[in-house]
Amino acid sequence: MTVPHALTRQQQVLTLAGTLIALFLAALDQTVVATAGPDIQRSLHLPPGLYTWITTAYFVSSTVLVPVYGRLSDVYGRKVVLVVGVVLFVAASALCGVAQSAWQLIAFRALQGVGSASLFTSAFAVVADLFPPSERGRYTGLFGAVFGISSLVGPLLGGFITDHFGWHWVFFINLPLGLVALAFIVWRMPPLEPAGGRGGSIDVTGGVLLATGVVPLLIGASLGRVVLREGDVGYLWTSPPMLAMGLVSLVGLAGFVTWELRVEQPLVDLRLFRVPTVRWGVSTMFVMGAAFLTPMVFLPLFMVNVVGVTNTASGLTISPLVMGIVAGNVLSGQLASRFGRYKPFMLAALLVLTAGFLIMGLTLRADSTQGEVTAKMVLLGLGLGPAIPLYTLAVQNAVGAHQLGVATSMTTFFRSLGSTIGVAVVGSLFASTLARELDVGVAQATAGLPAALVASAVSRPAGAAVEGGEGAAGMRFDVEAAKQRAADGLEGARRVALRALEGDALAAAAVERSPLSDDALKAQVQGGGPRAQVQARFEATWRRVQAAAETPLTWTALLETSELPPAVKAAALGVSPAALKDGAGPAEALAPVRAALDAEAARLGALALEQARSKLELRIATERPRLLAAIDAVSLAMREAFTTATSLVYRLMAVLSVLAFLLTLPLPQLKLRGRATPMPAGE
Repeated sequence: MTVPHALTRQQQVLTLAGTLIALFLAALDQTVVATAGPDIQRSLHLPPGLYTWITTAYFVSSTVLVPVYGRLSDVYGRKVVLVVGVVLFVAASALCGVAQSAWQLIAFRALQGVGSASLFTSAFAVVADLFPPSERGRYTGLFGAVFGISSLVGPLLGGFITDHFGWHWVFFINLPLGLVALAFIVWRMPPLEPAGGRGGSIDVTGGVLLATGVVPLLIGASLGRVVLREGDVGYLWTSPPMLAMGLVSLVGLAGFVTWELRVEQPLVDLRLFRVPTVRWGVSTMFVMGAAFLTPMVFLPLFMVNVVGVTNTASGLTISPLVMGIVAGNVLSGQLASRFGRYKPFMLAALLVLTAGFLIMGLTLRADSTQGEVTAKMVLLGLGLGPAIPLYTLAVQNAVGAHQLGVATSMTTFFRSLGSTIGVAVVGSLFASTLARELDVGVAQATAGLPAALVASAVSRPAGAAVEGGEGAAGMRFDVEAAKQRAADGLEGARRVALRALEGDALAAAAVERSPLSDDALKAQVQGGGPRAQVQARFEATWRRVQAAAETPLTWTALLETSELPPAVKAAALGVSPAALKDGAGPAEALAPVRAALDAEAARLGALALEQARSKLELRIATERPRLLAAIDAVSLAMREAFTTATSLVYRLMAVLSVLAFLLTLPLPQLKLRGRATPMPAGE
């Protein structure tokens, strides 16, 4: 790139400021929209299957176009590519804000990603153009700090804007910031054009093959599930759609590599992988991509569901992590510039990061406090901080000025690819572990209680699916609310059952859906309740009395049996066979028996109803404390399930950080070049 060395300090600062604002816009939009997601879903009536695409569309288009913009910036210059990116991003933000349907919003989010890819790539290339490697570390830390700050500010800002102005302003807020960045870039940024002037071709075929390979890969990673439950969005990893996407991705990537090795001016010069610094640096950036975002995605789930803090407080818990990242970014860049070495700081940071992940993975408990978790976040931040600036600095230092755009885009591309795939795959493992632990824990906590009674009070995240951390607020289990639901449910069921026992036909039908429903209660409410059942039995007795009254012999036989209740039998003994043949007929003679039957039916019906009521009240009195105790047990089971799943995530991240350490060991330690220092031999 042609860089005017006579650039004043003010021009450098203003160019840097405009680039930082542009980068902040792109990084912020990765997190700020997630908070507004529920409001967007309600407003645009997003189906569950499309909800995650608000974020996925942005990530996919942004990731796949990073190498394209890297090549474009090497051919046409940084400034023009950066201007195009900002214009696209701002225009797409305005379109997102006025979107009237789910598909419109998803399409405009994808367009936002197209613009953001330019910002991610060009920002790091610009600082490489303005400052030589020996000075660059002092400034690259600022770019890494932008990512950390945006991860903290994004969710908080998104929630505030959504609550006070509506979700549309989550996108409209990009307009003034984008215009400020554009003003800095247009009026204060030097052209930063190729040294030989603009020229060269763009490898369109390579871009198509890259998209064919990467888009299905990212979509598959976002939709893959270890376990698929009702209401989940996605596919099992071994399902035909996932296998098809994997095959397409494999063919596309194989075609891309084959084509890029043959074409004269490739989109991504794969020969750069022959450079050890590029090979090991880019590989490490892929691994570190997952480790960078994972703590910020999954920690809020733990804080909300286990520690019990609000969403705002959970965001503040990440602040030490972000501050550690910012401090690590800036400090590592300064130290690398001062001592002219970057590898020792990389390795030291990875050791700190591994220790931080292990501490989190091995010491998280269901009774962990906010202060305890917050303190542990500092160590993670200090370990993650050097990840972005030092590896980018090392790769840029190992290539020529004409390859800065491609080399920088490679680090950005592989970091983004690692972040997207890592969070998706780890999220799938998190969800399956959480679902399994929840199933076991809830089953143990509610053993012996009727399923309908448990379902009326105990609710939990179905399948515990997590896509990029979205929906954390809705997964929290509120013990007091559950207990209130239990009390309300029992009281409502009690009123329905009492009405059914008293003969209410509608209430009797509702008993089938009542949490108190069982065979005994169903039997009691059949036929109009206990009183009606008693009355039906006495009607049957009355028919036998009438039949026996037809002949003296059968009447005498009836009186000699014990079928009749005592009061009814006493009335029947007062009726002689001769009276049954008098002119008045059996009806008048049996009137006392009928009266006795009615009186006895009323007495026994009232007694049966009272006994049924007493049994119902006794059952409720027995079930209520058991249900409340079960709710406490379910709450503990859920906290333990989240703890187990979250601990697994951090242990996996410890493994990744060890892998990153091993990949960094063979990375060469090259001298940081000044403006006039030639490329190192062998690189």
